[in-house]
Amino acid sequence: MYAMSVSDFKEAEGLTASERTAYEPWAYDTQSAQLYIPRIADGQPRWFAAALSGTKGNAPSRLAVFAEQPQHKRWELVSAADLYGTDLPKVALEADGYATAVAANGNKDLAAGADLLRNGVLDNFATGGQNSGKKIFTESKASSQQIKVHDETVTQYGNKGTSTFASAANRYGDVYALKTTDGGALVFFSHTHTQTDAVTHHGLQLNPGKDDRAWLHDIPRTSIRYEFVCNDAATVPAKAGPSTLVGYTCARTDASGPPVNSASLPSV
Repeated sequence: MYAMSVSDFKEAEGLTASERTAYEPWAYDTQSAQLYIPRIADGQPRWFAAALSGTKGNAPSRLAVFAEQPQHKRWELVSAADLYGTDLPKVALEADGYATAVAANGNKDLAAGADLLRNGVLDNFATGGQNSGKKIFTESKASSQQIKVHDETVTQYGNKGTSTFASAANRYGDVYALKTTDGGALVFFSHTHTQTDAVTHHGLQLNPGKDDRAWLHDIPRTSIRYEFVCNDAATVPAKAGPSTLVGYTCARTDASGPPVNSASLPSV
């Protein structure tokens, strides 16, 4: 979430005064928040999850994780995934209301771990889910949205340019999981992917948009590589079978590419 927030501020710095809109931090209704607080043994990291609504009286629109940061002596929002659909994952609660934290990786009681889920999400972007994506995930609104992003992006330039997605080094390996009523788990994880746009032949150029200005400075490019950091949430069954991606959100955190020799070339 920190990387996403920093990128939002950087993007705004590249806009002119007239292009900027008033910053409105996302807020949630504390009265309707549904909290999933696991029992934490002494010495274990302290965290909890929540289903949050941005508007009072509305159904939750995000799944979030808050974690204690001892070095900062405070609690921080470390993950927030936009929830696709209104059906919340059924987190198992003890008689006194506590949730149960489970291992998100290396857990033999789950059909998939966070690392495998990450691979499925990356495939949704890279191939439209044609390889591991369709094997790991069942059809859902969140998966369909990621596939839609792929399908619309890779065809955006027609025969004048290409757009390809690929995985990137993931700097945010923290994962969290809560037991669900079916014996499976609700898993929170992050991933990083790139999108590379390029012209198909000499004599064309990519003109960065205003939202790219902070990184690319209005300089035409022959190719542009964007980096995105994303938060994801999925439910995983206890037995063999596909998982369900229930939410995700992404933010562009970098953009770079070689400048063209002349700014007068036709744009893609």
